[in-house]
Amino acid sequence: MGADHTRPAPPAPPGVRRILVATVVPLFLATLVATLALWPRDAREADSTNEPPRYHGTVTKVVAEQCPPTPEVPEGGAPTGDRPCGTVTVRVDQGPDAGRQVETPVPAGPGAPEVAVGDEIVLVELTDPTDPSTSAYNIAEHQRGKPLVWLVALFAAAIVAFGRWRGLAALGGLAASFAILLTFVLPGISAGRPPLMVAVVGAALIMFVVLYLTHGITAQTSVAVLGTLGSLVLTGVLGTLATAATHLTGYGSEEATTLSMFQAGVDLHGLLLAGIVIGSLGVLDDVTVTQAATVTELAHANPGLSRRQLYRSATRVGRAHIASTVNTIVLAYAGASLPVLLLLTADSRAVTHILTSEFLAQEIVRSAVATLGLIAAVPLTTGLAALVTTAGRHGGEPAGADDLVPAPRPACGRTDALEALSAPRVGPTVPAVPDGWPDEDRSTHTRW
Repeated sequence: MGADHTRPAPPAPPGVRRILVATVVPLFLATLVATLALWPRDAREADSTNEPPRYHGTVTKVVAEQCPPTPEVPEGGAPTGDRPCGTVTVRVDQGPDAGRQVETPVPAGPGAPEVAVGDEIVLVELTDPTDPSTSAYNIAEHQRGKPLVWLVALFAAAIVAFGRWRGLAALGGLAASFAILLTFVLPGISAGRPPLMVAVVGAALIMFVVLYLTHGITAQTSVAVLGTLGSLVLTGVLGTLATAATHLTGYGSEEATTLSMFQAGVDLHGLLLAGIVIGSLGVLDDVTVTQAATVTELAHANPGLSRRQLYRSATRVGRAHIASTVNTIVLAYAGASLPVLLLLTADSRAVTHILTSEFLAQEIVRSAVATLGLIAAVPLTTGLAALVTTAGRHGGEPAGADDLVPAPRPACGRTDALEALSAPRVGPTVPAVPDGWPDEDRSTHTRW
């Protein structure tokens, strides 16, 4: 997360550093204490007793056959000619039958994988409930491990090649983010902790680790941290108020309903709020780092800018950034929900009824609350950065403001000025042309 927007920021005055340390360190310690208090010590273990065993295999032969007629399908019903039929021979690569050739039916049904000779697939061993000693294999899906490993390797290599050490630090921050999500946030919510509290604490922990790891321990990074933390808290408060006003329950998606059946103790309303907070963190840190860097760069380029001028100039940059980020947020949510949106377009209900349905209402609330948090991050971070950047000045002016003021010219009387203007000029009015000058209209001679 985040991006490198500037050169290394100049060091802040000692007094400013002491104030930032006195502000940031207690907040970091409070985050650690809250993390330990909410740590999921009694997280539920996944029940794998009912899961059928899965093994890797390789397709060695595919035999396509004519599908048998299905007399139970009435005339005019759905045709079955396109339904795949036949057998697939697979060499089992894992499990008790490793090295053995087994036959499985050609995968059929919605979303069934299309297999060919040489494909690496995943087999599921199904046991006959009436005779546990009898089992059969079915093809579940393709193996995707190798393509994903190559894609991740390309992703990491591109980041390191372009960002160098900063890119390597960004990869470390990304790994830390996933580690915190997988070891604290998700298990904490699964263990029954308050989802909103777990999300805010987890997001704050991610923010501290990622921002300081990626951008270094500087006053500029500390300003971005404070701006991000304040915006996260505001986003959580606005999300709570918005979901209460719109009476959202958290059951707006099929995934939430399925989760409620497997884990009845999860607070789906709180899970919705947690998703809003975690989802807005990735964009928040980019906005706050950009604003802090913009103020630093403006002050470096023009030390004569006052605190108010820095704030106004950086805010104009923030407005342009927010204008593009809002579209990014909405399109990201829409892209993740395209199947459901397409399903809703076929709904015969009125548009107002569709827009106020549980699913679309929660997406509207999610986008609106995240955007409000981003908008609040711009003036908050910009104001803090302007205060920190100009803290070493006297009266809001640059530290070397006295050196920037031109020295006063010596006093000159009116009589002396008139005499100087009326005195005859001494020497030629046009400079003499040096020896060897090739052309009076040219100025490229080497002796010039």
